[in-house]
Amino acid sequence: MKEDEQLLAGIKDKVEQCMDQNVVTHTPFLDIRQRSLAESKCREYKGLRYCFYGGYEDAERTSGLFLPDYATLEEYNPLALLRITQVGYRELSHRDYLGSLTGLGIKREVIGDILVRRDGADVIILKEMSEFLLCHYEKAGRVNLEASIVPLESILIPEGRYEEKKDTVASLRLDNVIASAFSLSRGKAAEAINRGIISVNGLLCDKTDRQVKEGDKLVLRGKGKVLLKQVGGTTRKDRIFIIIDKYL
Repeated sequence: MKEDEQLLAGIKDKVEQCMDQNVVTHTPFLDIRQRSLAESKCREYKGLRYCFYGGYEDAERTSGLFLPDYATLEEYNPLALLRITQVGYRELSHRDYLGSLTGLGIKREVIGDILVRRDGADVIILKEMSEFLLCHYEKAGRVNLEASIVPLESILIPEGRYEEKKDTVASLRLDNVIASAFSLSRGKAAEAINRGIISVNGLLCDKTDRQVKEGDKLVLRGKGKVLLKQVGGTTRKDRIFIIIDKYL
């Protein structure tokens, strides 16, 4: 794919700039699939110091940071936290915030995770966008907003709202659990895995027979995220009871 080639070429440029010029470099925000491609590229460079960081532990969108020996993430963190507070009573969604941000003419790649709460949202951004957004981000739809930059350590992670689903599966293979979690046929689940749009605990997985376990977080790009909350006993037909939390 042309987009993948462009992504890897950009990663190569950032890595080689870091190693040749002994300076800190970083990528735009990457989704889970892009991060997996980037990590594969990074492993080609012996001795490269790098990490993928999205502002908090479970971030889905992350920036690749390439560090010379003298540098640390704490000193050269390229991210900032934009705190949004609503001035109005209409509750806004993730889509409302994302649409209003990109409506300002900025690219998706400079915006990380958007953590929505009832009275606003915390938005992870590249630091270089801070001044622009403080000056220009004033509305989402008809709702007025107040924006400020606050320390990343103060990020507000909302309690997840989810729908619980109980089911049985033939085994804890990834394709079986994905099929159950997202109400797909096993064939459709396997197709999604083979297409590279499934991640397990933040890492892309393309193996249909991978065994998952209680506590694993599974993401189907474009369809959402689930937690394999509980693995129980077996039925008389040797199927396994599971409980899944699907995040809303």
